[in-house]
Amino acid sequence: MSRTSTRPRSATQTDPVALVVPVAGMTCRTCERRIEREVGRIPSVTHVSASAVRGRVEVEAIGAVSQVELQAAIERAGYRLGRTQWLTRDRGTWLTAGAGVLLVGAIAVAAQLSGLTELAPGAEQISEGGLLVALLLGLAAGVSTCLALTGGLVLALSAAFAAGRGPDAGTPTLARLRPAAVFVTGRIIGFAILGALLGAIGAAITLPPAATAVLMVSVAVLMTLLGVRLTGLSPRVAAWSPTLPSGLGRRMDIDAGASAYSDRRAFALGVATFILPCGFTQAVQVFALSTGSPLAAGVIMAVFAIGTAPGLLALAGLPTLIPGAARPVFSRIVGVVVLAFALLNGAAGLRLAGVSPSFDLDQETAAVPVVTMDGGVQVLRTYQVASGYLPQEASLYSGLPTRWIVDSLGGGSCAIFLQVPSLGLAVTLKKGENVIDLPPLEAGRIEYSCSMGMYGASLTVVDAPSGAAERPLGQVRPEADD
Repeated sequence: MSRTSTRPRSATQTDPVALVVPVAGMTCRTCERRIEREVGRIPSVTHVSASAVRGRVEVEAIGAVSQVELQAAIERAGYRLGRTQWLTRDRGTWLTAGAGVLLVGAIAVAAQLSGLTELAPGAEQISEGGLLVALLLGLAAGVSTCLALTGGLVLALSAAFAAGRGPDAGTPTLARLRPAAVFVTGRIIGFAILGALLGAIGAAITLPPAATAVLMVSVAVLMTLLGVRLTGLSPRVAAWSPTLPSGLGRRMDIDAGASAYSDRRAFALGVATFILPCGFTQAVQVFALSTGSPLAAGVIMAVFAIGTAPGLLALAGLPTLIPGAARPVFSRIVGVVVLAFALLNGAAGLRLAGVSPSFDLDQETAAVPVVTMDGGVQVLRTYQVASGYLPQEASLYSGLPTRWIVDSLGGGSCAIFLQVPSLGLAVTLKKGENVIDLPPLEAGRIEYSCSMGMYGASLTVVDAPSGAAERPLGQVRPEADD
């Protein structure tokens, strides 16, 4: 909450009067400042404090404050007296949001049919083709999995930039693309520097699954707040965007709140995307790591980031290229798209944390484990393909050590980076058989997924009935991806 300065009192002034008035429409710190500035101009007012989160303005004055003056000041700032609604009653807003939902659905279907959701990177491809393949992988990532992770952030920055400028039909197109350019520049520079660090230290810079899960869920929450604000569906929730203390915010050039645009934030977010767990990014990181050279690794990562630029620029530039008159409608549609990205990232983050939307299987209804026995060790075989893991639900017996063979049939995607959060396992699958030794486990359900949380499956551990170990069963091997 920001505050205006107070005026000195003279000896002839009367005792102060305190007022608290509800104000509708505030959604950010900029809103608060506008109201504080206008109300502070009323002669008898000595102090004003506006709060978008609470939807109210606290006023201190010497003597009575005219209701007419107060209302006029708030309206001059662009707001009105009254309670902020939880849900908007504007029919047009809801219709536009509905259109956005249909658009998101159409895009998802098109991506599925076109095969964009199953593009498959692999470090071996880069070693064969060098920088050219790294560039091509970047181009593919910029319209597929990396776009799913960074798209909401890019779109949010661009929309915030456009909203902050207001109607600016006369602004040159290049100037409107400023947030996209700053973000991509930060991404390229960050990938080059952190990639060089990869080559220098000879160890992968990756976050543990739990930390990655927290990061992705946090990003999803911020995307949700911004998405709600852009759609206009909930004026009250729109005011919940987190802000920093005003003094610290001014020093960092970001005191307008998380949803406002600043070059520093755009650049920093571009750099930070290096640690977001995109399958393409990780494949290139693995190869950069293997070079053992800071220069080579830095160049490879920078070239990859350059490859992602066209897709990100195209997405980020949309809000700034829309004519001013059409921006309110476009902003609502963008809000729905950002919410879709938030849902995608939130679900992935929860899966990385070991939380699955599916229900646990009862012991009585769980599938009979399809395992073989080898010297007191049960052998479980599953498969990794471009679209995830097969079978989606496999079973094994409790109380027995397990040799888990994951057969990678090609088609890397994010699925080659297998993680089992509850067991603290993180494995990069090589093409062919990958052996993971598991200790005896208790009955229950174990979720596992790719490092992005986009593809998931589960192991159900069931109590072993008498003689189960003497009944080995076979499995059907799925066909390899093309």
